Amino acid sequence: MIKVGVRFPPATRADQIAEEVRRAERHGFDVAWIADSQLLWRDVYAAMAVAATRTERIALATAVTNVVTRHPTVVASGINTVAELAPGRVILGLGTGDSSVKPMGVRPSKRAELRAAIEQIRALLGGGEWQYGERRLRLRDAGGPVPVHIAASGPRTLELAGEIADGVVTLAGISPETLAQTRQAVLKGVESRPQGEAGFEFTVGAFCKVTEDLERDAAVLKPICLHMATIGGQDFLRIAGIDLAPPPHVPEVYPDMVHAEDWELAIRHASKWVTDEMAVRFARTFCLFGTVDDIVERARRAVDLGATGFYLRHVGNYTLPSELIESFGGDVLPRLRGLT
Repeated sequence: MIKVGVRFPPATRADQIAEEVRRAERHGFDVAWIADSQLLWRDVYAAMAVAATRTERIALATAVTNVVTRHPTVVASGINTVAELAPGRVILGLGTGDSSVKPMGVRPSKRAELRAAIEQIRALLGGGEWQYGERRLRLRDAGGPVPVHIAASGPRTLELAGEIADGVVTLAGISPETLAQTRQAVLKGVESRPQGEAGFEFTVGAFCKVTEDLERDAAVLKPICLHMATIGGQDFLRIAGIDLAPPPHVPEVYPDMVHAEDWELAIRHASKWVTDEMAVRFARTFCLFGTVDDIVERARRAVDLGATGFYLRHVGNYTLPSELIESFGGDVLPRLRGLT
């Protein structure tokens, strides 16, 4: 069965986040992906813990935490605490750091560091010991293994996910071209696994909005499109016929273009480089923006290319995805249930 999840920025009280996760569960969503960035939002593990007490079926996942601002022992303890409240329905999503580390000028974790941290976390959750300095330590009351999914877009991190993780969350959109490349990189890592691809989850991340007027609503994607140019995604954008040079830093937009507190301000600044036509192309190529039929067809193509699930994001870092839950859960999700 295809798993469909929604991203929740924990931008309000933990009990209010939990109620929205509960709404997603009622609408039939499979995963609540809860974001982690210590300066932008409430604590991810606190939010997950409250959601765990108010739900029964939906999986709870970090989207994603890191091992730079949080030591691997802290990650192990945090996810163990949530898993105790929601046994069998917790996922540890891990990445290199992004908005948790970059604003502070801290270096994101390297792949070797991520690999070593996952090994530590798994050992601790499994009741084993790990050497720290001169001592071997263990996690008291360890509850057992938790699936680990790596968020990735670059080929080497995708390969790492295929090699050592239980799943991958792709961050390069839903175009057939990027999905094919992403899938190839992941499978390169999967080849080294004794069990091969069995049980491995390939989750495709995409911004999503059900709309009958794409030309009007695509404008909200301009800051995201510009961000891709900022981080060197020109080849990625050219797939959609978008040619953007890396723009200068925009200090007026805090903290950055893709996490802007004032999204309308970010759109106005991004419009200096990203035209309305570019935004529409970006939406059609990389996002699940459009009518119900449009979204179902793009999702079907992704499944044909190997997707086992979707990580849906609404455009908004400081609001909850209520509209997305209602529109997608009511009109799209029932039609996706037939995809295998």
